[in-house]
Amino acid sequence: MPRQSDFQEMHRDSERLTSCERMREQEMAGSVRHWTPKHVGCWLREEGFCDYVDLLCNKHRLDGTSLLTLSEYDLRSPPLELKVLGDIKRLMVSLRKLQKQNADVLEELGLSYDGHSPQSSTDRPIISSVYVVFVFGFMSFVMVIVHERVPDMRMYPPLPDIFLDSVPRIPWAFAMAEACGVILCSVWLLVLLLHKHRSILLRRLCNLMGTVFMLRCITMFVTSLSVPGQHLQCTGKIYGGMWAKLQRAVAIWSGFGMTLTGVQTCGDYMFSGHTVVLTMLNFFVTEYTPRSWNFIHTLSWVLNLFGIFFILAAHEHYSIDVFIAFYITTRLFLYYHTLANTRAYQQSRRARIWFPMFSFFECNVNGPVPNEYCWPFARPGFLRRLIG
Repeated sequence: MPRQSDFQEMHRDSERLTSCERMREQEMAGSVRHWTPKHVGCWLREEGFCDYVDLLCNKHRLDGTSLLTLSEYDLRSPPLELKVLGDIKRLMVSLRKLQKQNADVLEELGLSYDGHSPQSSTDRPIISSVYVVFVFGFMSFVMVIVHERVPDMRMYPPLPDIFLDSVPRIPWAFAMAEACGVILCSVWLLVLLLHKHRSILLRRLCNLMGTVFMLRCITMFVTSLSVPGQHLQCTGKIYGGMWAKLQRAVAIWSGFGMTLTGVQTCGDYMFSGHTVVLTMLNFFVTEYTPRSWNFIHTLSWVLNLFGIFFILAAHEHYSIDVFIAFYITTRLFLYYHTLANTRAYQQSRRARIWFPMFSFFECNVNGPVPNEYCWPFARPGFLRRLIG
């Protein structure tokens, strides 16, 4: 026979369902961003997550806005720390459906639903772009200073180098190295344009490029190496006052530091900026394209390695310049993505202090970025009406 307590519990459940039905009618007339914790509790019950209503709604007062911005990382980490993996995954499936249905609300909040996680739509890519432009401008100015301090070739001849001493110089090789870079950059721009999570890729590239080139500014300013080849005919050049230095820096910056654009520099050897660009673009192309794209991956590595060979064959850099550039670029790329994919930095206060920019740019990316592609431009209105 049913006990009195069972009837009471059934009555309370019936009252909750009736209350939820009334709230549901109100929800249909309003926006999710105006939901109260009670509305969120009703949504959780309808989705089959009654066990978490008290934790999410009563204890942590989750409303509609905070529900839409909830991530899997939030569910796994303190203060929530859900322990049942199946519940976490099922709740995220329901949550992503809700986010998809309310994409306009997310955009009003300054977020955008991309099928992976809510991401900041504009601020971080813009800030990262400003950062890398500033670093390139600062590096151009440092290159002007370094050119004034280049060692006299009569007193400081080229240093011994196994590769440069063994391989004859090829005059046209450096132009070929830059051509490899231009092709690789074109491939990367195409990948970036079509990638569904292009804003994340852009800010990661800018962050890493800016950091590596800031390190390059320090190394080439601290120690001036002798010119690697007699063919360069480099001598210390005094540009005069600050205005003349700034004009020369702008000329280097606007020409991307490339000989193809008419830029000639001296003294900026430790370490090779061309190697950094080639290697970084190669790693981004291979990381953010599917594993099955074997042709693209092979082409990317061929351009990277041949570009490095042409730099050395032109005798424009010492072998150590190229080796250190390749090592630093690859290590920073792997270290950055390991931290981003595992979110290990969130558990370490020291990591947040030492890598404040990393924490800022990656704070709303939850795990590895899937390689998904879409057409970046919206279809014209008449075409949508015709198809849809």
